[in-house]
Amino acid sequence: MSPPSRAEHREDVTAAVLRIGRRHLAERGAAALSLRAVARELGMVSSAVYRYVDSRDELLTLLLVDAYTEQADAVTAAVEAVRGRPWDERLLAAATAFRSWAVDEPARYALLYGSPVPGYAAPPERTIEPGTRVVTALLRLVAEGVAAGDIVDDAAYVVAPDALVEDLTRVGADLDLAAGPAVLGRAVALWAVLVGATSLEVFGQYGADTFTEPAALFEHQLGLALATLRAATP
Repeated sequence: MSPPSRAEHREDVTAAVLRIGRRHLAERGAAALSLRAVARELGMVSSAVYRYVDSRDELLTLLLVDAYTEQADAVTAAVEAVRGRPWDERLLAAATAFRSWAVDEPARYALLYGSPVPGYAAPPERTIEPGTRVVTALLRLVAEGVAAGDIVDDAAYVVAPDALVEDLTRVGADLDLAAGPAVLGRAVALWAVLVGATSLEVFGQYGADTFTEPAALFEHQLGLALATLRAATP
């Protein structure tokens, strides 16, 4: 076999850094991540590993993109598995996949939806696209509900102050969604329920013994949010 090319070697080293970084994230938390510690585990001096990942912030960015992408892929696969089913069943499948990934990957979920890492700012040009895949998929399913007549898009329904209505209208236009600000306001509330319910469970905020079947609680919460989404008024 011929030796790996320079590009293949770079890819292999970067993948190893990412693999170790994931484990350190789970063991030590995002704030304690150290590229020097990763280099030691790889058997490399710091100056060598910096040729592949140039800083702790770059490692955090790689971990963010990796986690966002993996979670979004899980959601996409779950929706694809129920292709042909009504929009609300596919939306529930997407939400369930979101929660399942978070429960299986609590440290990586915390990196995405937990407290910001002190001193780190995610570069938008690299994180916005993967970071918005899930919510965009959910909003497109909501637009299907509007098209099917299951979600009432009442233009006369006052959803919020004018400035927020403008924001919701802009979001809908940016995503080319066939839904007005009244629906988008309720869709954002659905997103808040999804992330909030998942976070309460993953971060142990309910307490260890409060709910014996957290999956059933989650499905109940999503059902309530979907009922609100369908309604023309609160």
